[in-house]
Amino acid sequence: MMNFMEKSALWICKILACFAGITLSLMIALACVNMISRAVYVPVKGTFELMGFFGAVTAAFSLGYSQLNRSHIAVGLLFNRFPKPIQIFLEALSGAASCLFFAFCAVETVKWGLFLYDLGEVSETLGIQFYPFVFAVALGCGAMAFVLLLDIVRTLTGKEPIKTA
Repeated sequence: MMNFMEKSALWICKILACFAGITLSLMIALACVNMISRAVYVPVKGTFELMGFFGAVTAAFSLGYSQLNRSHIAVGLLFNRFPKPIQIFLEALSGAASCLFFAFCAVETVKWGLFLYDLGEVSETLGIQFYPFVFAVALGCGAMAFVLLLDIVRTLTGKEPIKTA
């Protein structure tokens, strides 16, 4: 069962990371086009809105994959001074707090997305619906919580982290 969940987490996070890369590429292209069009004629309408939407998706969708690769900043100076059983306990406790945080963020962000859906809230310049991007952030937070949950289990069982390559 654990192997299936690890493979699922890897698959989900890789797909989300690909979408994060696409939205980052769109941000770069939009910024370049906007700079050129601003110098030549007029700036691209709605650039500020699109950069915000794409930035939210890029950040949220890269969370899980970054956690799988251990790309986030981790401070182990204090933990490394304790005996191994206490280190394991503290790492699991830290992972549990992080997992609960991201699970809470995912749930509350879904609630916010549903609220925006009911309101029909749209962006000011382009009239783009907000809720799909809010749900995308919730998905990224949910993926991060899932990876952190698997990290807790791996920490407590002494298994090695998932290999992403």
